[in-house]
Amino acid sequence: MIDNYEQLSDGTIKQIHRKPFNYDYAYSDHYNTLEYAKNSLHLSYLRYAYIIGAIQKTKINSILDVGYGNGDFLKIASNQIEYCYGYDISDYPTPENCTKVDSIFTKQVDIITFFDSLEHFEDISFVKNLQCNYICVSVPECHYFSDEWFENWKHRRPDEHLWHFNLTSITNFFDEMGFDLLNYSNIEDIIRKPTSLYPNILTVIAEKN
Repeated sequence: MIDNYEQLSDGTIKQIHRKPFNYDYAYSDHYNTLEYAKNSLHLSYLRYAYIIGAIQKTKINSILDVGYGNGDFLKIASNQIEYCYGYDISDYPTPENCTKVDSIFTKQVDIITFFDSLEHFEDISFVKNLQCNYICVSVPECHYFSDEWFENWKHRRPDEHLWHFNLTSITNFFDEMGFDLLNYSNIEDIIRKPTSLYPNILTVIAEKN
């Protein structure tokens, strides 16, 4: 394992020491640039359809998107879901018909989503305290073929991405947090195409046990 990283007993790879990282308005707003804007909306539709298919419910009453970024997913979700909440440490506003919350623990909701956000938290043990029936997470899939591969991996972003998962480690993590894995896929690779033969983004849905 390279310096400043360790592998936990569940297989998750963690950055040990970190420097502060600035998640400001500009960080969220860059997803509105021409490079990202079109794919961001397509990805949001894909994510919503995946959730509906995985949990096999046509009606979701409430959702909380943690780390909502530019709000594209909430914008899509609010067309179908009555109560849409967003949490983000930046000051970027939530879309119309969505409510920004100051804590991820104050609302009991049907599903909580972490799209490209769980790996940014300094401590992720809070997942066991989430008030929801389902949780949906997308993270870069870390294959860890070797130290050299990991050191040069495009998703190893020191101080920004602090946790790295593969299917085994994220399944173990959810089990420790009180969730059972319901479904997993690399569906986002349809849009976020991998640069190699190996899957790029791992998306999972787990149910509170």
